[in-house]
Amino acid sequence: MNTIRKASLLQKRRWRIRKKVTGTAARPRLCVRFTAKHIYAQAINDEAGATLVFLGTLDPGLRKKKLQANLAGAKELGVAFAAKAKAAGIASVVFDRSGARYHGKVKQFADAAREGGLAF
Repeated sequence: MNTIRKASLLQKRRWRIRKKVTGTAARPRLCVRFTAKHIYAQAINDEAGATLVFLGTLDPGLRKKKLQANLAGAKELGVAFAAKAKAAGIASVVFDRSGARYHGKVKQFADAAREGGLAF
Protein backbone atom coordinates (compact mmCIF):
# COMPACT_ATOMS: atom_id res chain seq x y z
CA MET A 1 0.00 0.00 0.00
CA ASN A 2 2.79 2.41 0.88
CA THR A 3 4.69 1.70 -2.37
CA ILE A 4 1.57 2.51 -4.39
CA ARG A 5 1.27 5.85 -2.61
CA LYS A 6 4.96 6.64 -3.19
CA ALA A 7 4.68 5.79 -6.87
CA SER A 8 1.62 8.02 -7.29
CA LEU A 9 3.36 10.91 -5.52
CA LEU A 10 6.40 10.46 -7.79
CA GLN A 11 4.15 10.54 -10.86
CA LYS A 12 2.49 13.73 -9.62
CA ARG A 13 5.92 15.34 -9.20
CA ARG A 14 6.87 14.31 -12.74
CA TRP A 15 3.68 15.83 -14.15
CA ARG A 16 4.19 19.04 -12.17
CA ILE A 17 7.74 19.38 -13.51
CA ARG A 18 6.74 18.57 -17.09
CA LYS A 19 4.12 21.35 -17.07
CA LYS A 20 6.96 23.84 -16.68
CA VAL A 21 9.86 22.15 -18.49
CA THR A 22 9.66 21.53 -22.25
CA GLY A 23 12.36 20.95 -24.81
CA THR A 24 12.75 22.59 -28.19
CA ALA A 25 15.08 21.97 -31.10
CA ALA A 26 17.36 24.81 -29.97
CA ARG A 27 17.22 23.83 -26.28
CA PRO A 28 16.17 20.20 -25.74
CA ARG A 29 15.06 18.73 -22.42
CA LEU A 30 17.77 16.73 -20.65
CA CYS A 31 15.88 13.99 -18.84
CA VAL A 32 17.83 11.87 -16.36
CA ARG A 33 16.48 8.70 -14.75
CA PHE A 34 18.13 6.61 -12.04
CA THR A 35 17.12 3.02 -11.40
CA ALA A 36 18.59 0.72 -8.77
CA LYS A 37 21.39 -0.45 -11.09
CA HIS A 38 21.58 1.92 -14.05
CA ILE A 39 21.41 5.55 -15.15
CA TYR A 40 19.72 6.77 -18.32
CA ALA A 41 19.93 10.26 -19.84
CA GLN A 42 18.40 11.63 -23.01
CA ALA A 43 18.00 14.95 -24.78
CA ILE A 44 14.42 15.28 -26.04
CA ASN A 45 12.82 17.70 -28.50
CA ASP A 46 9.23 17.80 -27.20
CA GLU A 47 7.94 19.82 -30.16
CA ALA A 48 8.87 17.05 -32.61
CA GLY A 49 8.52 14.24 -30.07
CA ALA A 50 12.00 12.96 -30.85
CA THR A 51 14.99 11.86 -28.81
CA LEU A 52 18.09 13.64 -30.09
CA VAL A 53 20.78 12.03 -27.91
CA PHE A 54 20.58 9.01 -25.60
CA LEU A 55 23.19 7.57 -23.27
CA GLY A 56 22.98 5.09 -20.44
CA THR A 57 25.21 2.88 -18.37
CA LEU A 58 24.25 -0.02 -20.66
CA ASP A 59 25.93 1.68 -23.64
CA PRO A 60 28.63 -0.62 -25.07
CA GLY A 61 31.40 1.93 -24.51
CA LEU A 62 30.42 2.56 -20.90
CA ARG A 63 29.47 -1.02 -20.07
CA LYS A 64 33.15 -2.01 -19.93
CA LYS A 65 33.67 0.52 -17.13
CA LYS A 66 30.90 -1.17 -15.08
CA LEU A 67 29.33 2.09 -13.95
CA GLN A 68 26.79 1.88 -11.16
CA ALA A 69 23.92 4.17 -10.18
CA ASN A 70 25.97 6.00 -7.55
CA LEU A 71 27.81 9.32 -7.29
CA ALA A 72 30.86 8.14 -9.22
CA GLY A 73 28.75 6.65 -12.01
CA ALA A 74 26.60 9.78 -12.21
CA LYS A 75 29.68 11.98 -12.57
CA GLU A 76 31.24 9.85 -15.31
CA LEU A 77 27.97 9.52 -17.22
CA GLY A 78 27.38 13.29 -16.99
CA VAL A 79 30.73 14.05 -18.61
CA ALA A 80 30.19 11.38 -21.29
CA PHE A 81 26.68 12.65 -22.02
CA ALA A 82 27.91 16.23 -22.39
CA ALA A 83 30.56 15.09 -24.87
CA LYS A 84 28.01 13.12 -26.91
CA ALA A 85 25.54 16.02 -26.89
CA LYS A 86 28.19 18.51 -28.00
CA ALA A 87 29.14 16.14 -30.83
CA ALA A 88 25.47 16.16 -31.89
CA GLY A 89 25.44 19.97 -31.91
CA ILE A 90 23.64 20.56 -28.61
CA ALA A 91 25.13 23.30 -26.45
CA SER A 92 22.23 24.29 -24.19
CA VAL A 93 19.57 22.16 -22.50
CA VAL A 94 16.70 22.38 -20.01
CA PHE A 95 17.22 20.00 -17.06
CA ASP A 96 14.43 17.56 -16.14
CA ARG A 97 15.14 15.69 -12.90
CA SER A 98 12.18 13.28 -13.39
CA GLY A 99 10.64 13.88 -9.98
CA ALA A 100 13.84 13.23 -8.03
CA ARG A 101 15.26 15.80 -5.64
CA TYR A 102 18.10 17.95 -6.93
CA HIS A 103 20.46 16.33 -4.49
CA GLY A 104 23.11 13.61 -4.46
CA LYS A 105 23.30 11.64 -7.69
CA VAL A 106 21.08 14.03 -9.64
CA LYS A 107 23.15 17.05 -8.61
CA GLN A 108 26.40 15.19 -9.34
CA PHE A 109 25.17 14.32 -12.85
CA ALA A 110 24.10 17.91 -13.53
CA ASP A 111 27.39 19.37 -12.30
CA ALA A 112 29.38 16.90 -14.41
CA ALA A 113 27.32 17.74 -17.51
CA ARG A 114 28.02 21.42 -16.89
CA GLU A 115 31.74 20.68 -16.55
CA GLY A 116 31.53 18.81 -19.85
CA GLY A 117 30.29 21.95 -21.58
CA LEU A 118 26.48 21.85 -21.50
CA ALA A 119 24.72 25.05 -20.47
CA PHE A 120 21.59 24.88 -18.30
